Amino acid sequence: MPDFFQHDLVTTIHDLQTGTLEGLESMLREATKDHPIGLVLPVTAGDMRAEPFGQIIEQLTEADYIDTVVVTLGVAQDRRDYEETVAKVKPLGDRAKVLWTDGPEIQSIYSELMDSGIAVATPGKGRSVWTAFGYLLDDPRLSTFVLHDCDIVDYDRFLLARLCLPMVHPAIDFEFCKAYYARVTDRMHGRVVRLLVTPLVRALATVFPSSEFVRFLGGFRYPLSGEFSLTRNLARTNRIPSDWGLEVGTLAEVYRNTSLKKVCQTDLCRLYEHKHQALSLEDPQAGLMRMAVDILTTVYRTLASQGTIMSPSTFGTLRASYVRVAQNCVRQYAADAIVNDLEFDRHQEEHAIDAFASCITKAAELFRDDPSGAEAIPNWTRVRAAFPNLTQRLRDAV
Repeated sequence: MPDFFQHDLVTTIHDLQTGTLEGLESMLREATKDHPIGLVLPVTAGDMRAEPFGQIIEQLTEADYIDTVVVTLGVAQDRRDYEETVAKVKPLGDRAKVLWTDGPEIQSIYSELMDSGIAVATPGKGRSVWTAFGYLLDDPRLSTFVLHDCDIVDYDRFLLARLCLPMVHPAIDFEFCKAYYARVTDRMHGRVVRLLVTPLVRALATVFPSSEFVRFLGGFRYPLSGEFSLTRNLARTNRIPSDWGLEVGTLAEVYRNTSLKKVCQTDLCRLYEHKHQALSLEDPQAGLMRMAVDILTTVYRTLASQGTIMSPSTFGTLRASYVRVAQNCVRQYAADAIVNDLEFDRHQEEHAIDAFASCITKAAELFRDDPSGAEAIPNWTRVRAAFPNLTQRLRDAV
């Protein structure tokens, strides 16, 4: 039976296997005549040289409904990395630009902003996305900004079309669209979502039953997906976290800055595959453990900013509730894996739950010591008030 299920606060756009790429792209070509799209591709030097990036560029050569492509190159100290990136995106023609965030021009802009008290010191995906949004905001024609990762192994234009269309079709009225998908090979992946975020949100709903933000998070099938699209206005008004809390922090900003009926999620494809990070149980400062702590502190600080009071006993209750819910999730995943003939290591799943439970306590300690945490990058409304010509300077730097 096709899945028509709609979540509580977030509209879900399903993949019912009835649409065609030709049909979607035809609608996009017509819609983008009045609503041009800017696409952001954050990439590191290592990912730029990997096979998926080349496949993505090849697919984008046929995506003629995309007006502008901004490739933000990070973790690239050598100018040869920049020149190689420029050469790789050359098939896209003049519509593709490379923002080299480690280059002297952009670094000079960052230094000026930091001297003025604007928090752009932390490198990473968050800063890269923020910089790309600034570049796109200088073009008044662009009405929709789209973002997706560059390590997607099985990328094709169908994925991109489904991410773009809900934002530009004249009969649909959304301001933010989040992707979701199944991360499966011969086993289930997406451990942070499956074993931390999903049971955590359910536990939070028990501890804070009146929190609409928790209900909002619970409506997303894959809250940590790196793919989303949003209006020009949200790109201008959202602050952007600079750590691993980027995806959850973005949802918090969307919750704050737009009506919930303007938010949707779309199923991009039957399966989705990209690189997997190590769990790093022995090192809480690396891999998925560091990601888990950043996500948790982002959630705690968002709830606190909304007036939610969290005492030491609250975190003890939350941890106990999380473990109970997560263990039940493992039972559900085990049944799903058996029926779908997937490998499933229940012992490792339980081991990961114990590790994530310790992260709940670790993040609580960090939250108590520093309730505000690292400052998010200010939104572009504030930055342009202080530096009216900054977006034009980004274009000049490119």
